[in-house]
Amino acid sequence: MIEHLNAAIEEIEQKWPTKRLLVVGDVMLDKYIWGEVGRISPEAPVPVVQATHRSHQPGGAANVAMNISKLGAQVVVIGFTGDDEDARLLTQELHTNGISTEFVVSEGFPTITKLRILGGRQQMLRLDCERLGARSKNDYDQLIERVLTRLPGCDAMMLSDYAKGALTEEVCQTVILAARDRGIPVLVDPKCADFSRYRGATTICPNRSELSTLVHVDAPDLKGLMAAAELHVQQLEIDFLTATLGERGIALVWADRSFIAPATARQVFDVSGAGDTVIAVLALGLASGFRPEVAVELANLAAGIVVSKVGTVPVEKNELLAALAPWIALYGEDKVVTRQQLMQRVALWKANGERVAFTNGCFDLLHIGHITLLEKARRFGDRLIVAINSDASVRALKGAGRPVVGDRERARVLAALAAVDAVVIFGEPTPLEVIMDSRPDVIVKGGDYSVETVVGASEVISWGGRVKIVPLVEGVSTTHLLAKSAGE
Repeated sequence: MIEHLNAAIEEIEQKWPTKRLLVVGDVMLDKYIWGEVGRISPEAPVPVVQATHRSHQPGGAANVAMNISKLGAQVVVIGFTGDDEDARLLTQELHTNGISTEFVVSEGFPTITKLRILGGRQQMLRLDCERLGARSKNDYDQLIERVLTRLPGCDAMMLSDYAKGALTEEVCQTVILAARDRGIPVLVDPKCADFSRYRGATTICPNRSELSTLVHVDAPDLKGLMAAAELHVQQLEIDFLTATLGERGIALVWADRSFIAPATARQVFDVSGAGDTVIAVLALGLASGFRPEVAVELANLAAGIVVSKVGTVPVEKNELLAALAPWIALYGEDKVVTRQQLMQRVALWKANGERVAFTNGCFDLLHIGHITLLEKARRFGDRLIVAINSDASVRALKGAGRPVVGDRERARVLAALAAVDAVVIFGEPTPLEVIMDSRPDVIVKGGDYSVETVVGASEVISWGGRVKIVPLVEGVSTTHLLAKSAGE
């Protein structure tokens, strides 16, 4: 469970757009031919794919940048391309998504592409177009210069290594030292078997197979992998190691301990780009000052989303926030929100196509009448907001001696109910300001009201909403309960 969930959500919604991240590494263009398989070729025992359409997406380090952009942050991507049409397609796609590029054109090297042919949702074939080998010294000098120019003011840097030649030992060590001197976190997605070139980074993020190769322990031996990895953390002079373990989740390994965040169960269609998603979310988490355990929990959620898609498709911020919603439901304290947090949460719900119901009251001494009202109110929407009067507001309405229960306690008790999705406290005489801020689809009130007497009714109706009056439970009220307890 992510600690301080409301604070984490607020950081994602409000602060991630201000973050500036730098991605350096092997950029490429992922191409797709989509079609349907209806028969086997008479020429050879292979399926015939009837092509229906084509598409392309940034891949490799460029896909890391896409993930960061879709999560709402600012990002610059630096790498090598060729002087060709694929480079132009890649650059155009990145710029369209608000991503800045600093590409060094390498003479004699084409832009790296991967063409995937899909029949239905099944990948049938992949064709790679690339030239491996070292670029010229001038190319590497330009690459380093562009990184050093962009580093000041960055909140995190990622080295995305696909073993295509961009991240040599000199490049890695030069930019890692420069970033760490400025206090900038550096995250590495490795492909080179020798991790020494990444020495001094904040964290290195291998998958299970890459970790097995590094520590010389069989991949199935998870306990042995973790123990051996702890030794390498100190040797590599990194803060911690982050290992993706497939269906087991993501492990954090320090020099003296380890922690595994279990994977989020999802139907898996395509793991393409899942590692890029993990490092992007982890980088934003560290850039936000989250503890590594919190950042990796978020990365786990994001990975679960991306593997349920077909192709290299980045996760979006709304998808990540939506994935946090079930966790909020489990912990009542995270349902008690400020006015600003309520507006953010409502925006997320509506972005996901959910209808929002609203009710309000003092809810002093919660009783069966209140419970019945809330359960009925929830049926009119996918989400239910409950606005409660502050203590001062209750006293103004009910007189001295009320409320019996303070507003924070009342809010917390209401938040524990499954029917309730958010609780907000208001101090005004009426909840009109809360209604105007949250713009619910439905206002629900008890049977002692009519539509004409419901605060906010005309406003909700004006934007296409509804007002619903539900019957009260006869003979039940806070006033009756207080009178009964007093022996009246």
